[in-house]
Amino acid sequence: MDVLIHLFVGLHIIGIAALLGGFLTQMKAMGQGTARFVPAMLHGALTMLVTGVVLVGLNQADDQTVNNIKIGVKLALLIVILGLVYVKRDEERADKGLFGLVGLLTTANIFIAVLWT
Repeated sequence: MDVLIHLFVGLHIIGIAALLGGFLTQMKAMGQGTARFVPAMLHGALTMLVTGVVLVGLNQADDQTVNNIKIGVKLALLIVILGLVYVKRDEERADKGLFGLVGLLTTANIFIAVLWT
């Protein structure tokens, strides 16, 4: 079971890397007002959602404790991120505020995962 959990943790990290990497590659464009939500951001957020749900299930099946409040906060942030990226994915330019919000929420999600024990 540990190998399976570690596999999904790795996939979860790949998802956050795609989401944050997509954001970071558009930072210069955000300054110019031409940033857009790239497909990597959508795919990364979806990967995080699926692997996160699987990880909660695997940890509960392995009789490990799961901090449901932490998971709920992370899920709420991810749903907002996913909603914004999904709705605005076809627009040629993303609003600076919304684009920055996605980056902020993504960073917050990372720090919640790492620092909330």
